[in-house]
Amino acid sequence: MTTATALPVTAPARIHPVWHGLTVLARLGVGLMFAYLSLMKLRDPVEFLKQIHVYNLAPTEPALLVNMLAVTLPWLELLCAAAVLLGVGRRGAALLIALMLLFFTPLILHRGLTLYHAPGASYASFCDVSFDCGCGTGVVFVCRKLAENCALLAGALYLIFARSRCLSLAALWLPRPPAPARAER
Repeated sequence: MTTATALPVTAPARIHPVWHGLTVLARLGVGLMFAYLSLMKLRDPVEFLKQIHVYNLAPTEPALLVNMLAVTLPWLELLCAAAVLLGVGRRGAALLIALMLLFFTPLILHRGLTLYHAPGASYASFCDVSFDCGCGTGVVFVCRKLAENCALLAGALYLIFARSRCLSLAALWLPRPPAPARAER
């Protein structure tokens, strides 16, 4: 008969306060920006629908498909922003935000390059190209928008892997794992 010996259980590593602060800043930056952008699209859904047509994201027939995209995408963005800000479902929401950014950022780059290389275009540099990207902010310079999207993507990727639950509702609802019992000698 063999007896099982318990392996020593180590306590989870403590998170340095800098990481708590960085997580809160990333949640605020990504969450507030996505909330703002979604509210701008919801404020003028017809304009957002026109921008979807410019990018040819969905077939125009049947119209129901492109209309549903124009209606649901801003609400999905707002839901993800709220989840990131509140810290509930943060990783899943950050993953959806990252996927949206990975999809839309190359489209913005492609549209900027298309305008830059268009016949008769007289831009001094690629960064001088400006257009309404459909993000809800109106006309933007392409380099500024690409940098903004890259920063948002970096923040979203950080939030996917961050362990801190500082200042989140999840920290209030979900209990911390119990500290391991000390082995007596």
